[in-house]
Amino acid sequence: MRRLLALIIASITAVSAAMTASSAGRIDGLSGRLIVGYQGWFGCPNDFEKNANWQHWFVKGIRPEFLTVDILPSVRSLKPDDLCDTGLPRADGQGTIKLFSAQNPNVVAAHFAWMRDHGIDGAAPQRFLQPITSDPIKKRRSDHVLKNVQAAAEATERVFYVVYDISGDDPQTVIDDLRKDWRYLVEVLRLTDSKAYLRDHGKPVVELWGFGLGDRPGEADAVAVLIDELKAGGQGLPAAVVIGGVPTHWRTLDGDSKPGRAWAQVYRKYDVISPWSVGRFSDEGGADKFIRDVVQPDIAETRRLGLRYMPVVSPGFSWSNLMRNRDKADQAVLNRTPRNCGRFLWRQMSDLLDLHVDALYVAMFDEADEGTAIFPAETRADKLPAGSKMVYLNQDGCFLPDDWYLRVTGAGAGFLHESKVPPKQLDAVVRP
Repeated sequence: MRRLLALIIASITAVSAAMTASSAGRIDGLSGRLIVGYQGWFGCPNDFEKNANWQHWFVKGIRPEFLTVDILPSVRSLKPDDLCDTGLPRADGQGTIKLFSAQNPNVVAAHFAWMRDHGIDGAAPQRFLQPITSDPIKKRRSDHVLKNVQAAAEATERVFYVVYDISGDDPQTVIDDLRKDWRYLVEVLRLTDSKAYLRDHGKPVVELWGFGLGDRPGEADAVAVLIDELKAGGQGLPAAVVIGGVPTHWRTLDGDSKPGRAWAQVYRKYDVISPWSVGRFSDEGGADKFIRDVVQPDIAETRRLGLRYMPVVSPGFSWSNLMRNRDKADQAVLNRTPRNCGRFLWRQMSDLLDLHVDALYVAMFDEADEGTAIFPAETRADKLPAGSKMVYLNQDGCFLPDDWYLRVTGAGAGFLHESKVPPKQLDAVVRP
């Protein structure tokens, strides 16, 4: 009997190991994936080449009032040698505030290890066109982050793909800038040769974020030509599966979308539609209504067209320090969209999985500027910089671990992977 039991256990273990290996090694296909956005823009002095700035952490100088982030990372799981000491005292007087740089490959490797440990499939590093086309130093820094991401994804058996953000780029050159840089990433950096670069139907995945949104550059006719070239590999461009990071109201051509039927045609050229939804609602009831009134008709339309759909979810929103330092005091609202102890994020994921979406994009892994980061964060006000005003994880009446939002996101990924509908209540799935 013992021998039979041992054989059964060994068989189950082998099957489990094979399933894990198969899942980890699956590079082809966007379906069944939960992907987190990865800004990778944080830097500190002496992190790469001769950088002297605290990039995206502070403006002007190292003082609480010059912070441009609304949420502070918890760095307890990072090695002390990989941290940058600001010298700012904590509110409790116990030590100083330490931050990180994505230029450090050890830091990015740790970020991807956390993704792996929580069942998150991978990340979509952001490639901002305006900085890389206007400043060779910023281009080299962006390149370096992408190489760090590649190495980390390969080491942890996660996937990655590039998202181009066109915000602020020159309207006259944005299309050619994209063409040139995609060739550069494929032919010079050779990113898509990586075993970790996400491929779908045999082609590398790339996302174009922002066309048709507000004041972003790009004329509809030229964007349509670019998408066709990318999909078919025309004009010498490496062929790709193209995700459209489109306006919330891409389908109705109102609200945040530019008007005109030409844009309707552009949106429908993408292989995958991924509408931006951050800030479009502020609580669980708003999420329910948004998904019922906007997302459900979106899904019906994409299915009618034979396109795929990748909705965006976020844990909350706060950009008070960023807006205050841009002299936009009227927008500097702290904790603008409360996280509600993870219930806000969970409601979005559970509602969407109830509609059987087969891919999710979480905004973002490390977006501390707008307070949407899911990385480990400080949980208590007394651990923040003395004199600062920031969001902390226990702010909404919780007692949470610092990696709580990785846990919540990972729980959603588990239901996605198994094509199961999760409970509506977060407490029924994961507890602090």
